[in-house]
This record gives sequence, C-alpha cells and structure tokens, in this order.
Amino acid sequence: MWEYEFEEIHCDDGGGGYSLFGGIGWETLAHQEVILCRAAEGWRYTGFIPKRQRAGGYMETIDLVFERERPET
Repeated sequence: MWEYEFEEIHCDDGGGGYSLFGGIGWETLAHQEVILCRAAEGWRYTGFIPKRQRAGGYMETIDLVFERERPET
C-alpha cells in the first residue's frame, strides 16, 4: 500500500530576476530543499499540482506530491 503527502510551495520563494522576454521573472528554489529533505526520509517526489494560479497563468503556489510504500503491519 502506498501513502501520499502534499507540501505547499510558494513560487516566489528563493529568488528572482529579470525575464528573458522583458519584465521581472521569478525563479523558485524552495522546492529543491524540500525534495532533498523528503528523499532523505524515504519519500519519492512524484509531481506537482498547481494550487493557486493567477488569471494570466502565473502559478503562485503549488503542491509537491510525495509517495512512499507504507510498512506492512
């Protein structure tokens, strides 16, 4: 049996800069630390789900999805 956990990440955490196409672009770095910490605890990263998104398509928050095999009891 598999168990799943979700962890919310704010897409403007960890960095910023100028977009190649003009204006300000954002680079999210917070997800890397979360994925590495979860992997050390036995979780496997399986993907992400947009949680909050602006009308123009900018994702404000996402949920990272992790899974691991539940120990049999």
